[in-house]
Amino acid sequence: MKRKHKTYSKPKRPFNKERILEENKIREEFGLKNKKEIWKIESKVKKIKERAKELIPANPEEQEGLFKKLRKYGFNVKSIPDVLSLSKIDYIKRRLQTILVDKKIATTPKGARQLIVHRKILVGGEVVNSPSYIVPVELENKISLKIKREQSKPEKLLEKNEATN
Repeated sequence: MKRKHKTYSKPKRPFNKERILEENKIREEFGLKNKKEIWKIESKVKKIKERAKELIPANPEEQEGLFKKLRKYGFNVKSIPDVLSLSKIDYIKRRLQTILVDKKIATTPKGARQLIVHRKILVGGEVVNSPSYIVPVELENKISLKIKREQSKPEKLLEKNEATN
């Protein structure tokens, strides 16, 4: 089995007041569990930007492949500068947890997170239990709550049996 490495790096200056205040604001606004989630998002956005920088000298077909992939996930990009201007807030707004609040399925980000973790949310008919799931545009309208089935109780079964006899 291959060893799993961490997908983020901690800030170089751990006690930078402006960064701490900004991260606290983002964490509260979007209902993130901890700052590690922000660092993971920063790492993913950084990888997207690095890929765009690699594609600057490439032909337009290869660039269009990256743009198409990003548009699939709801990022409005048409050129390399658009990709390089993506921010962590743009990425956070595409998370399942944030989309549930925007669609008013959940009232608060923390409530949305709880619904997701407790496996009450369906995306395209499939249960998703990861709040950090990036929702593709085509599945955005297929988000729903799981319908609770009515379980038969022993009293109801007895009433049905008596009615048939």
